[in-house]
Amino acid sequence: MEPTLLLEYGWVLIILILLEGLLSADNALVLAVMAKHLPEEQQKKAINIGLLLAFIFRIGAIFIISFLFNVWQVQAIGAAYLIFIALKHLFKKHDDDKGKKEKSFGMTVAQISLADIAFAIDSILAAVALVIDLPNTKMGNIGGMDGAKFIVIVIGAIAGLIVIRFAAGIFVKLLTTRPSLETAAMLLVGWVGVKLLMHTLAHPSLHIISHHFVEGPIWNTIFWSVMLLIALGGWFLSKKKSTDTNVE
Repeated sequence: MEPTLLLEYGWVLIILILLEGLLSADNALVLAVMAKHLPEEQQKKAINIGLLLAFIFRIGAIFIISFLFNVWQVQAIGAAYLIFIALKHLFKKHDDDKGKKEKSFGMTVAQISLADIAFAIDSILAAVALVIDLPNTKMGNIGGMDGAKFIVIVIGAIAGLIVIRFAAGIFVKLLTTRPSLETAAMLLVGWVGVKLLMHTLAHPSLHIISHHFVEGPIWNTIFWSVMLLIALGGWFLSKKKSTDTNVE
């Protein structure tokens, strides 16, 4: 690969890794919220399965990217699901919290899978939009696109998974030590659902909202500002779990 082409690809790769890091942060939060109710040993197992599924779905999404450009329904289902579980948590009675929190390991993994599919599509569509204008190389085609572009997207996806792995563990610990933080976490999950909804409405097949607006600085500033406000508000309003509550 020529030096100028290598430099161009390298710069886009750096941007993509940063982008995937941001996109993966909300993925990690959702994964942590869904796994939190499980026993500690099952939490780690659920997160690891979630990571494996996220990798499979993201790589699979690259191979069928041309098909995904015409399918907005999966993202819409993912958005609706995240908003639904956030609203369900916020409006349910606290009296029956214990009974309703008991979910099987299999059900939790199924929920993580659905969320991972929606996030995979969101992540890969954003990555493809970033690399699509790069010049083609002589590496041939992989998954229906230029080989070099494919490799750049895969590296970005792996970087995102690394963020998910560490961030999910941190989020689970935070939700365990500060149980009251879960309400803020659910608000964040619902807000992430709104983000996926915006991306769905901007999908080329629907084009209800301008794609440039959803990918532009105004919406991204609004999204991350609200995320930050919810996170800070939840942190300062939450109380740390007292150590004596662990003894039963």
